[in-house]
Amino acid sequence: MGGVHRRPRPADLAYLVAGLAAWAVIAALPGVHPLLLTLYADLAATLVVFAASMAVANASLYDPYWSVAPAVIAIVWATGHGARQTVVLLLVLAWSIRLTANWARSWRGLGHEDWRYVQLREQRQAPWWLVNLVGIQLVPTLVVFAGLLGVWPAMTGDRAFGLLDDAAIIVTGAAVVIEATADRQLHHFAADPANRGRIIDQGLWRYSRHPNYLGEITFWWGMWLFGLAADPGWWWTVAGPIAMVLLFAFVSVPMMDRRSLARRPDYEQHMRRVPALLPHPMSRRSRS
Repeated sequence: MGGVHRRPRPADLAYLVAGLAAWAVIAALPGVHPLLLTLYADLAATLVVFAASMAVANASLYDPYWSVAPAVIAIVWATGHGARQTVVLLLVLAWSIRLTANWARSWRGLGHEDWRYVQLREQRQAPWWLVNLVGIQLVPTLVVFAGLLGVWPAMTGDRAFGLLDDAAIIVTGAAVVIEATADRQLHHFAADPANRGRIIDQGLWRYSRHPNYLGEITFWWGMWLFGLAADPGWWWTVAGPIAMVLLFAFVSVPMMDRRSLARRPDYEQHMRRVPALLPHPMSRRSRS
């Protein structure tokens, strides 16, 4: 008997074509600086994912691109085999695999679209294709690429491994653990029917309203520290983690808070007790 052949899903085809588009850009532009070449390839792949998301009417198609693209880029940039390159690559892969798995765990297929994109579609003041292209896809791609700028000197430099690298390992490793722990605690909380309508106020969520976002932001600061350790001349790539802070502090956090305020009457009091991102001593004492 012949084996059962699964027909490729639209999402699979979209990511495959996106990858091919990226490699086509790389092949078509020899001699361009690798950083610029990577940016062009990244944008080309993003445009393919955007086109696919419009075709299937689901902007969530972009979500795994956020976590997969950095790992691919880090692998492509890994020109050496030193301690720093190995550590950075392992940390990026750990972050990427965990975050992508977390997305896959909650995504229910093309019939399900993230509530944020549904809300943006309903409340938009511009054509949906423009909101999707710029707000959901291009801006995040550019912010993530900015965050990756510090990875370039870390992967290509030959400066000796030092104390700043040790600090970067601690920061980045802690970020991955914080994000993973926060997501696991949230999944367990949401899975309990007794918690329906309640606000998660335990574990890391006792000290931060969005510890998963805090972990994500911290990860990119760790990447910048690796770049700084490899070549202090690349200090200006601090623009990457700063852009990440701005994205979460002024877009993601307010959006999540507004939704919770609309769904949970006591969330306003929760906001007064618990800080949005960074814990502080007063938040802990107020819960004791």
